[in-house]
Amino acid sequence: MWDWVRQLGEWAREGAPFAVATVTNCQGSTPAEPGAKVLVRGDGTFHGTVGGGHLEQLVLADARACLERGESRAFRYPLGSKLGQCCGGVVDVFVEPVNHGPRLYLFGAGHVGQALCRILEGTPFQVDLVDERPEWLRGERIPASVRRHEESWEDFVAAAAWDARRTYVAVMTHRHDLDQDIIAAALEKPARYIGLIGSKSKWARFRQRLEARGTPASLLGRVQCPMGLEIGGKSPQEVAVSIAAGLLQLHHQSFVENHSEPSRAESPRLREVSSGE
Repeated sequence: MWDWVRQLGEWAREGAPFAVATVTNCQGSTPAEPGAKVLVRGDGTFHGTVGGGHLEQLVLADARACLERGESRAFRYPLGSKLGQCCGGVVDVFVEPVNHGPRLYLFGAGHVGQALCRILEGTPFQVDLVDERPEWLRGERIPASVRRHEESWEDFVAAAAWDARRTYVAVMTHRHDLDQDIIAAALEKPARYIGLIGSKSKWARFRQRLEARGTPASLLGRVQCPMGLEIGGKSPQEVAVSIAAGLLQLHHQSFVENHSEPSRAESPRLREVSSGE
């Protein structure tokens, strides 16, 4: 039997979504046996086998469809002439997506950033926290589930997996020039949400500078600044609560494909925040 545990661990650490298809039951004559697995990525890359032939092609197609929808599902495959396999048996397969939840790329491990990490603990969000400052990134109050990246934002952006459905970006570093550069880079990537901490006047200045650099208005319209729902309060914890509420609200709305600017249904009520630290 192939080492599916090792392969699953490798793909899980990479962060890209994939599906696990497991044979749960076999009746009669079948090319598979219970426990057989195949791991499938959205691009069709796979490891393992559930018996080969037309059965396996159907399982791979159904696994990719489940991955696209982000849902687990059980399938039954009668091995008759329609499948081109005349074994006469029946194979049951359960498909489960992995790494398919929302993923927040959080730039800045300051007070608000650390509070946001704590609030999102236990929600569907996986958080990647990016900051070159070790004294902040190694804060004891940051949950263990947060993936910490002590590296430049340029290196992280270049290596990260970007997805129009799953990727959320929140920019709240300790320097406005870093904020602006990260926003400019994120606008070139597929993402469901790009948020910048700060006031409307801060974003007006950034927008003017980015327009002067040739950034199209359709891309600039993707930025949410200020971030979060209007709940009142200016402490780091309260600001983080408002941002987390906005992220969760958007996550639980229906995904709108291929939109340059957030639709009215996807835009949460915003609040004013002046600083990421």
